[in-house]
Amino acid sequence: MLAPESILAWIIIGAIAGWLAGLLVKGYGFGLIGNIVVGILGAGIAGLLAPRLGLYTESTGGNIVAALLGALILLAIVGLVRRA
Repeated sequence: MLAPESILAWIIIGAIAGWLAGLLVKGYGFGLIGNIVVGILGAGIAGLLAPRLGLYTESTGGNIVAALLGALILLAIVGLVRRA
């Protein structure tokens, strides 16, 4: 079970990552709120997958980068599915 602080951190970092991903990926975005939600989901994905891939982030900056990568991947996948 995750600590409530960890979940809150994922939400905050995911919101930042979603906003950044929305700025980087034009055309796949869902608006500010949608991108923040995608960023939160991307942060969750990154938080679950990164340790399994041997990537451990110890800093807030590293967590934002991992969440940003998760959000970018998720935005790209959702964008491709929306176009199909």
